[in-house]
Amino acid sequence: MDTLQHDGDDMEWKESARWVKFEEKVEEGGERWSKPHVSTLTLHSLFELRTCIQTGSVLLDLEGYSLPEIVDDIVDRQIADGLIGPELREKVSFVLLRKHRHQHKKPMHRSLADMGKSNNCPASECVCASVGLHHAQSRSMNDISDTPSTDQLKNKFMKKIPRDAEASNVLIGEVDFLDKPFVAFVRLAQATTLGGLTEVPVPTRFLFVLLGPHGKGKSYNEIGRAIATLMVDDLFSDVAYKARDRDDLIAGIDEFLDEVIVLPPGEWDPKIRIEPPKKVPSADMRKSVLNLNELGQVNGAVGGAGGGEDEEMPAPHELGEELQFTGRFCGGLWLDIKRKVPWILSDFSQGFHIQSISAVLFIYLGCITNAITFGGLLGDATDNYQGVMESFLGTALAGTVFCLLGGQPLIILSSTGPILIFEKLLYEFCKSNTIDYMELRLWIGLHSCLQCLILVATDASYIIKYITRFTEEGFSSLISFIFISDAIKKMVGSFKYYPINRGFKPDYVTSYKCECIAPDQGEPFSSSPSSSSPSPSSFSPFYSPSSFYCLDWSQLSKKECVKYGGALLGNTCKYVPDLALMSFILFFGTYSMTVSLKKFKTSRYFPTMCRSLIGDFSIIISILVFCGIDYLLGLETPKLHVLTEIKPTRPDRGWLVMPFGKNPWWVYVASAVPALLVTILIFMDQQISAVIVNRKENKLKKGCGYHLDLFWVGILMAVCSFLGLPWYVAATVISIAHIDSLKMESESSAPGEQPQFLGVREQRLTGILVFVLNGVSIFLAPVLQYIPMPVLYGVFLYMGVASLAGIQFWERIKLYLMPAKHQPDFSFLRHVPLRRVHLFTLVQIICLAVLWILKSTVAAIIFPVMILGLMVVRKMMDLMFSQHDLAWLDDILPEKDKKKEKGGKKKKDNKKTKAAAETESDEEVRDED
Repeated sequence: MDTLQHDGDDMEWKESARWVKFEEKVEEGGERWSKPHVSTLTLHSLFELRTCIQTGSVLLDLEGYSLPEIVDDIVDRQIADGLIGPELREKVSFVLLRKHRHQHKKPMHRSLADMGKSNNCPASECVCASVGLHHAQSRSMNDISDTPSTDQLKNKFMKKIPRDAEASNVLIGEVDFLDKPFVAFVRLAQATTLGGLTEVPVPTRFLFVLLGPHGKGKSYNEIGRAIATLMVDDLFSDVAYKARDRDDLIAGIDEFLDEVIVLPPGEWDPKIRIEPPKKVPSADMRKSVLNLNELGQVNGAVGGAGGGEDEEMPAPHELGEELQFTGRFCGGLWLDIKRKVPWILSDFSQGFHIQSISAVLFIYLGCITNAITFGGLLGDATDNYQGVMESFLGTALAGTVFCLLGGQPLIILSSTGPILIFEKLLYEFCKSNTIDYMELRLWIGLHSCLQCLILVATDASYIIKYITRFTEEGFSSLISFIFISDAIKKMVGSFKYYPINRGFKPDYVTSYKCECIAPDQGEPFSSSPSSSSPSPSSFSPFYSPSSFYCLDWSQLSKKECVKYGGALLGNTCKYVPDLALMSFILFFGTYSMTVSLKKFKTSRYFPTMCRSLIGDFSIIISILVFCGIDYLLGLETPKLHVLTEIKPTRPDRGWLVMPFGKNPWWVYVASAVPALLVTILIFMDQQISAVIVNRKENKLKKGCGYHLDLFWVGILMAVCSFLGLPWYVAATVISIAHIDSLKMESESSAPGEQPQFLGVREQRLTGILVFVLNGVSIFLAPVLQYIPMPVLYGVFLYMGVASLAGIQFWERIKLYLMPAKHQPDFSFLRHVPLRRVHLFTLVQIICLAVLWILKSTVAAIIFPVMILGLMVVRKMMDLMFSQHDLAWLDDILPEKDKKKEKGGKKKKDNKKTKAAAETESDEEVRDED
């Protein structure tokens, strides 16, 4: 919006405000744009605008390609309509063709001085300075350039404007030659770049001109703000583009007035600028509400609850066509393949983005830590039949194949706690019954693979549609809490290995000592009976028995003393620096810095691109910072240990497990029973994680692949069983972290508008690179050995906490600690009584506690059955809660939707029959009359 500025006889248009989505004003004296804010209009200005459209000139689809041409057409229409006299043509044209000064240009008095500094101008231009001029001379007084200036082309504000945007120019001014307002609304047939008219080189499609006599400048300004605000409104701009005549525009203003909310003048300060909201209703939603209001159905499908706002009921629980039962052999699998084939090229091309680098490094560190942790636990549970090396290679093999060929490549495969418990119990059973563990495990894996393939062939994954938010949140919350508790347990355990030296007193340091005592001379090296212990000769090329006895044991270091079999004696021999405290600093420092840098993306510091880079690489930055701190201090904190040689952890086993020869024949058949338990575990763990990943909130566009995912998980079960590698299934927390690291937001957002979540960068490249890096980690050992384990535990803690974000269950738990007046304005609190919300949450807490207890005991082997139990509990909750409450707190089960649809159809049929009966009776009455 430009306003006309006067300086004696000189005039120019000065930009005073602009709208992309929200209003920005030119700060007087500050020479800058104001902070974007919601436009607050007076009701009177909207009515005056309506009057202006009614009485002024409206030119729709005007053919004009330059401002002078457009101005001529406007003035001609005004004269033709009898709104102004012909004698005012030149004066109006002269005013409308004055130069436009934008915010980044010099002030008016300087530019005018520069314009008049030369006296030897051409005669035609000098004559044009007078007000008495004729039509031909007014062209020489045209200050508007036909092409965009250099300042316009270099303006960085262009980045904030969406592509294919078109401008609406509003010109407001007071002049002394008019006795009534001069109003014109113009829509050009084609958007045209009008040179210096706009701040940035955006083609103009609409013009609104309001000139009037002196004394009403404030009123004119409010009318200009009103039309500018309407033009950035989605619904009115649609009307303006499609309007056929003046009446359509007036109808658009009336629709806008129907939605206007009036703030009482005595209850708020008009000087306050309202901050832009984080989210605004879409145009489609507003249209639906308007239509419902017109039909008088506000109390029907739209729940007009608290706050006086109309809010739609939550959408029914729908998981799309991916889980439809086809009734054909491998019908679901075939549809998954057909759904994924068209995206093969984009699955790789979309991975070439700088955001992918951050995602790969983040997930890689999470996976390698997971592989080392579970590998170590598996080694302890199976007497090293499976260890860290098998965990590394299995993660690399299974993860790469799944991300390359799976239906949902954003899912990350990993070993899980229930599988670890199963492996431990299976090994103990084999050990106590003299059954070969690896051979039995192979047959269990083969049976489980066959059972998974049967489930795929029969479209058994369709039962996942009965898993509602209740089950999803219970499962994902449990996994998140496991990540959090395991990270904290690891750190608490550091006090055992590195105890705090409470008894150490610096004042008595002179009395502390530690000596190395030589071993018994009859047994020169008896420090350890293990065959793996080195002999003294391995530590010195000059070793001889005589030199061993001649060693000066008091001069050896602690490590040398232990290596040579000596004994440490003294009250400071067990002294270590407070490494536990340092570990906690690294642990919490990594977590807190990652959280802070993630939030930095929405802070006010630095340009948008810089903030985005810091936010995307927050985890990597945190890891590098605290690895650097640890390196500079030089303390022996526990470091990441990576093997450097590819060989089985247990020397007496090979890389291939043979299926026959070590167990009785009946074991091969009986192994189908424990395999059924493994299949249930794999099925539930895999498919619930897939449902969480494929939530509609993530805006995934390439479809799901539940059957295809389960197919490859089953195949990989058999392959890993033959190679003696661990079994793998979808890891919920790491998969959620993978999605979070690949979320996309709109790059060019209007000033004041929050970046919009566009979806997830769906591709296969990041997952493949993560698992390839896991495989080659053996060769990266010289670099990885500098990463402290507390730093990686901090990453684990962040993964667990971050995966809780957005879970409604967690938000409802926090409501227990909040007084009612301080509770957030959640939609479910508007429609469900608080006591019912607390009861629903309590049931979920009890279920989570039962799952946690089972997970912590030997009964963890029936964990997958308990996940099925959650579905039973959810079914029983239909007896405790109404379908209305469950629609807001959870999802309605599919059969309930069908009943509702049938009930709705019956009601409609009844209404139709009643209406038909009434019309028949009316016709009979008329016939009788």
